Amino acid sequence: MSQVDVLPHPSVLAHITDAHCHPTDGHNAVPTEAMERLQIKICAMSCIELDQAKVKALAKKFPEKVTPGFGHHPWFSHWISTETSLSTDNTQGLSEKERHYRNLLLPQNSAPSLESEFAEMLSHLPNPIPLTAVINTLRDDLLAFPNAMLGEVGLDSYFRVPVDFSASPRIRTSFHVPLKHQIEILEAQIDVALETERNVSFHSVKCQLATLELFERMEKKWGEEAWRKISIDMHSCGFSKQGWIDLEVGMEFLVFRKVDDDFSQKKHENVFMSLSTVINLKKSSLPSRELIAACSPDRILVESDYDDIDMITPQTWDMVKFIADVRGWPVETEWRDDLDLDEKDWGVVRRLERNWNKFKAGNYPVKTNKRKK
Repeated sequence: MSQVDVLPHPSVLAHITDAHCHPTDGHNAVPTEAMERLQIKICAMSCIELDQAKVKALAKKFPEKVTPGFGHHPWFSHWISTETSLSTDNTQGLSEKERHYRNLLLPQNSAPSLESEFAEMLSHLPNPIPLTAVINTLRDDLLAFPNAMLGEVGLDSYFRVPVDFSASPRIRTSFHVPLKHQIEILEAQIDVALETERNVSFHSVKCQLATLELFERMEKKWGEEAWRKISIDMHSCGFSKQGWIDLEVGMEFLVFRKVDDDFSQKKHENVFMSLSTVINLKKSSLPSRELIAACSPDRILVESDYDDIDMITPQTWDMVKFIADVRGWPVETEWRDDLDLDEKDWGVVRRLERNWNKFKAGNYPVKTNKRKK
């Protein structure tokens, strides 16, 4: 039996949104006939400069099915130059391209082996794009689509730069993009999201503390009211159970709360999580089970994180069923437009649809009665 054979009735699929996928990642355009067959809604993410136009074209052609995401992924943040990365210290006489990458990736007085590795990698790297140009284009793209998100953006301390990203297989180098540079690129993009009041699809790998600190910093910079106008989705969330609790509730709240405390005053009420089978169930399902069980039921979204448009629906549906199993929610086989259905009897798709609508709407009330030590 094929995966398509086990999909639910189209009336159920129509209520599902894949919160994060990459249908434009391939070299060819997404086939029109595949998009016409698509029975769920999708959030199509971009990652690099070339992606932005592809996502834009897909969203224009299928506005009822596609929420576009515009942004630059942390894996490619070294492709973006800043005043710091173009510093002339100890790099006089070099091209702007080499000066940028050398300042960013190669420590001074590196071993000859690293110099050789750097030289090979440099020949495959593109000319860097100024951050100012990235931000100007990002702002224009977000404003062109009222429903657009910022994404995929984030932080990743695990990733190592490949020699040639387009090669197969990719050979990883010894070089990491400094977290400081990633944060500078990310904060500039989130500034635009807050300026334009757009939601964010966030990548965070081995950066739980840096992510929490970033959220606190951005909330302080923009103010609580502005921060709580947008929603943030931790896509293919890899946080530990305790890391998620720290983000959603906050350790200070847990320490000082009373039995009758109002949990509507959670720390980052605007932060959601989405999970995918391709990432979250790759090795063991136990961490994801613990994560889903620890998360507030109204903060869970679903995604495929897939690039093959024909596989996006079955991948998303597999994750829907996994969430239902963890939470003990029934799985709909047909859709009931029954407004009198008691919430305790809601199925997983109805719950996830409500969560998506909450995420999409944003605009969370400002916290009141803040507890003081």
